Order: sequence, then structure tokens, then C-alpha cells
Amino acid sequence: MFSQLADSLDKTFRNLRGVGKISEKNIKDAMREIRLSLLEADVEMGVAKDLIEAVQKKSLGLEVTKSIKPGEQIVKYFQDELVALLGYDNEALDLNAPGHILMVGLNGAGKTTTSAKLAHRLKKDGRRPVLIACDLYRPAAIDQLAKLAEQIDVPCYTPDAGETDVKKVAKAGKKWAEQEGATVIIFDTAGRQEVDNNLLAELKGLHSFLKPQETLLVADSATGQQAVSVAQTFNETVNLTGIVLTKLDGDARGGAALSMRAVTGCPIKYVGEGEKMDNLLAFHPSRMADRILGMGDVVTMVEQVSEKIDEKQAMKSAERMASGQFDFNDFLDQMKMLQKLGPLEGLMGMLPGMKNLKKQLPQGAFDDSRLKHLEAIILSMTPKERIKPELIKGSRRKRIAAGSGRSILEVNQLLKQFGQMRKMMKSKGKMAAMMKQMGGMEGMGDMMKGLGGGGGKLPF
Repeated sequence: MFSQLADSLDKTFRNLRGVGKISEKNIKDAMREIRLSLLEADVEMGVAKDLIEAVQKKSLGLEVTKSIKPGEQIVKYFQDELVALLGYDNEALDLNAPGHILMVGLNGAGKTTTSAKLAHRLKKDGRRPVLIACDLYRPAAIDQLAKLAEQIDVPCYTPDAGETDVKKVAKAGKKWAEQEGATVIIFDTAGRQEVDNNLLAELKGLHSFLKPQETLLVADSATGQQAVSVAQTFNETVNLTGIVLTKLDGDARGGAALSMRAVTGCPIKYVGEGEKMDNLLAFHPSRMADRILGMGDVVTMVEQVSEKIDEKQAMKSAERMASGQFDFNDFLDQMKMLQKLGPLEGLMGMLPGMKNLKKQLPQGAFDDSRLKHLEAIILSMTPKERIKPELIKGSRRKRIAAGSGRSILEVNQLLKQFGQMRKMMKSKGKMAAMMKQMGGMEGMGDMMKGLGGGGGKLPF
């Protein structure tokens, strides 16, 4: 998400940083380019105009110390205004009793999935959430919510078949939730392909009946300018308390996401990045601004990794790597840990400078299906072969290729690269050199290029 905007801004700011002395013409030219970048990324025209005017006003009166380059200072101004546009700080949910959360939005935005993700997140935080299915127009939505609730082990209330009275369902669901001892009740409501009067009337009546502490709009980040008008309409109807942006891991322009906070005045509380139940993250304006400006988001990356990685298992693997005893069983464990982290490209995108490094990498370097192919190859090895890869000669390689459904070339590549990796681990000097390389992005790029192998993809 925001890749097009980030690339465009990066080019403008690089040119600005390269200017020795900032003039009024430099600033106005740069602001014009940034304004075009924002509009091309679907940022609402008025929001883009206000943002540029604020940055330009500060920049024209620029006074900097000798230690700060003028171009860098203007980037900082833009970053500050972007954070202000997105809302400064993360705003937590109001979950005081009775803890009612009303989820609203159009069909296709991911409302039902987001309801389950939110329940999963609140459960991990020590609360007792339940889900109430209030979408009476789409039977598949009720079934979907029930299945997701079962997957995350959260109670779910489903109405009788043919029920059409949403207030009746909500009332029965509230009573059931009390019996379940719930501390938070999440109501998944009906949507439409587009906003219509019937939908708004139903939501307004339900909102008036429930009086929820939180009314969250689930909005598809890739919808473009329509998302802004949708947010305005929902806000006028049910007084939104927050926004959840979904599909933030997509490759859309995403500028509408920057506009919704400014247009509605409602804070963005969560973002969805991925399909898994734990892919719902608290929204932090400063971190998102850093990502848009190519500065990475290491804090969020560390939080995600610490939640999903078994620290003891990771330490055990690290010790085996250091001792040179690393085998394919350890490698398999490492891959499973990586798969828990979600899409590699999204995770690596949180590293500072990774946007530029990605351009140097072979195509498909972050292809998640590659891990599954490697896993199939390793699982086709015998236990003895995983411990002693040197046993894997011609006939064994053919058997492993056939068993995994991969080519002999891929098997050979994996064995070759794994052998090189083990040799490097046994050499303290080479390991130190590798770690030194990883300290700089250029060295890391060279190293990862080397790992691409003949197939143009990273083997691990």
C-alpha cells in the first residue's frame, strides 16, 4: 500500500535534498510535484491542498542550523504535517461496560472478517468478546462469521433462518451475550454494494437501539475517492467513532486512506494487513507516515515478530547455527516461523531503506509460495537425509524431486545453497563478514542477490 505515492515522494525529496540552497522557486516546484503525487494517489483535493499549504508556509520561512540541510528540514515538515493529518496518536477503543461495538461498511470491505479479527485481538488482550451476526440479507455472511468464530474459539450468536428483524436479533444477541459472560459484544451488520437509504435507515435504527460505545467503519483502502464519500455518509448517519482500513497489504494507490481522517474527523483505529486472524494492527500515525516516506516501521515489525515467534525455539536454532550443527530439520523450523509472520514482502517493507533495496533484488525474491516449495522438498527427504544432506546423491535427488513435485534443478539449488550456508556458519570469520555486510543496505543487497541462484529467486 502507498507504494506509488512513496516512490513519487521519494523522487521529489531526493531532488530537494540534492539542492545546496533552497529558494522560493525550489520550494514551489517541489510542492507542485508533491501535490500531483497526492492527487494521483487518490488523496482528496481539499486535503492535498491544505497539506501542501501547511508545508509550504513553514518551508518559505525556513531557518535551519548548519547541522541540518534545508532539504532535510522540508522533509521533516512534510512528515510532521502527515502525522497531524493522520491523527497524531493511536486512539484506543472505549470498552467500558457494556462494551458494544457496531461494525458498519459496504459489502466487500472485509467487515465480517474484520469483526472476527477484532474479537481475536481483544481475546488475546484478556477480554471476553462475543460476535453477533446481524447481516440478515446475506446468509453466507452469517455462516462465514460462525466459521471464523469457531476458528478463533469465540462464541457467536446466529439468528434463526429467515429472520428479518435486525433489532430483534440484536436484542436476543445481547441477552445471550450476558449469559455467556461477555465483556465485549461485536455486532457484524449488513452492507450493500453501495450506500442506499434502506441500509442507512436500518443502521440508524440499530445504532439508536444499541447506543454502542464504538461504531467502526470498515473501509477498503483500495476503493479510491469513493471511500471518502462513503465515510462521510456513514458518519452523518451513525456518528462514527473510528475507522478500520482493510487490505492495506495491497498495491493500490491508497490516498483515500489519508483523506478519511481529515474529512470525517474520526480516528483510524486499526489497519488490516493480510488475511490471517492476527493481521489486524493498531494504527499509529507516526509509524504510517514513516512508511510512506520510506523510513520503515521497525517498531511495528518487532512487535509482530515478538508476538508470533517462539523465543526459545529461535534461541535453540541460533545456538545450532553458531555451533555449525544446523541441518534441514532446523531449516524447516525456521521456515515455519517465517510463515507465521505473514507475507515476507510486507514484513521486509517495514525495514528502513528496503524500498530502494527491493529494486536491486531478483524478481520474485519475496514470493511466499517459494517457502512452500522448499518445505515440500525438505519433507520429501528421509529423516536421515535431513540430518546428513551429503547423503543426497543422484538417485536420491530424483526421488526427492518426484516426491515434492519440484524439479531436480530446484533440489540441486537448495542443496548447493544450504551447503554454502553451513560452510559459512562454521567459519567465524565469514559469519562476521556477513553480519558486517548486513549492517549496510548495499552489502545486504549484494548478499541477497547472491542468494537468488540460477532461478532468480531466494532459496531461503
